[in-house]
Amino acid sequence: MESKELDFKLYFWKLKPCLLIIQEHLDPSIPKPEQEDILDVLLQIWKDRSFKAYLTPDHIKAVLMNVFVGGTDTSAATVVWAMTFLMKNPIAMKKAQEEVRHIIGKKGFVDEEDTQQLVYLKAVIKETLRLQPTIPLLVPRKSTQDCNLGGCEIPAHTVVYVNAWAIGRDPEVWENPEEFCPERFIDNPIDLKGQDFELIPFGAGRRICPGIYIGLTTVELSLANLLYKFDWEMPAGMEKENLDMDVNPGLAVHKKNALCLVARNYI
Repeated sequence: MESKELDFKLYFWKLKPCLLIIQEHLDPSIPKPEQEDILDVLLQIWKDRSFKAYLTPDHIKAVLMNVFVGGTDTSAATVVWAMTFLMKNPIAMKKAQEEVRHIIGKKGFVDEEDTQQLVYLKAVIKETLRLQPTIPLLVPRKSTQDCNLGGCEIPAHTVVYVNAWAIGRDPEVWENPEEFCPERFIDNPIDLKGQDFELIPFGAGRRICPGIYIGLTTVELSLANLLYKFDWEMPAGMEKENLDMDVNPGLAVHKKNALCLVARNYI
């Protein structure tokens, strides 16, 4: 099978869930929740021709696929990096597990509401994204006019890349920038949502990553449940010092070598 044919098959395989979701929203026989979601809004714009924005069903499919495919890939990479950092830093691992197990108790699982109480877990995720943003070079932008940015003259029509990886390790901003220390974000107002330029793994401004909330929620829930339900060990014959931090270059940065751990049931 030729590579182009494989690409098309993969594309339609990924697109199929999006088509099913759209069909469910359009089916009048299926009860609708009171709260609207992004698809409801997009379908309203498509149906209402008075909107300035013109959307077609193909546009809506593409938006959904970007949200699901783009969000799952980067979120999965972030969870792997977070687990890698925690395995290399057992004190941080212990703190994160104690927090989630204390708050969740015997409930059996972590849900979205629970994550609001997981202060240390959120700090772990911030520290992970500071050291290893899954998109190290943010989506490029082009200046529409001549401007001066921090003393640097940028002519009109210049393509500009923001190096989120370098910003997160800037020694003028961060103390011991190469050290994994979630505690730096405890009682620290710096957030991930684009208001604090010291930490912008999702970008900032009007064109911040549209999947930031679904991405963060996915990472928080996944990591919290992994820490809650399992104790983690290195495979036989391996020590935490053997964990490498090599990256596999690409648009989204994954670990070059897979993270292999032994999970022991906690509950």
